[in-house]
Amino acid sequence: MTFSNGPGVSYVRAGEGPASWLVGDTYTVKATSESTGGAFGLIEASIPPGSGPPPHVHTREDESFYLLDGVLEIAVGEEITVARAGDFIYLPRGIPHWFKNPSVNPARTLVLITPGGFEQFFVDAGTPARPGVPAPPISPDEFERVAELTGRYGHHIQAPTGASTR
Repeated sequence: MTFSNGPGVSYVRAGEGPASWLVGDTYTVKATSESTGGAFGLIEASIPPGSGPPPHVHTREDESFYLLDGVLEIAVGEEITVARAGDFIYLPRGIPHWFKNPSVNPARTLVLITPGGFEQFFVDAGTPARPGVPAPPISPDEFERVAELTGRYGHHIQAPTGASTR
């Protein structure tokens, strides 16, 4: 939706925005580089128990998390901390990190990507999500496809045990 009283203003309602399943999580794009003049991308992530992306590094953008619900273990290098609803984490580019939901309840977080652009990775690498259906767990085929696309976005991931990054 756009407002008639101002160019560049955008409004995305709750439950709207392109949603993708990726590495067992659901990522819904709320703001894009295009809609923010390149300033940022914003994603709402739903992370089921035991899920989260493998260790990775962003080389072109900084990443920030604001935890809305639940708990996430967040690793930065070798250090792991537990984030809870209301916590904010800022990760500058170039820092190896990962996160995982260690609880029995889903976690939800807003992911702010600056500058914008990397939010398109979730659309390109993911599978379109179906409303009301949980994301399937990551498969070796999905990991290979994701690993192939990461380089295009200046992103590097580490393979889980037994997976190939080509």
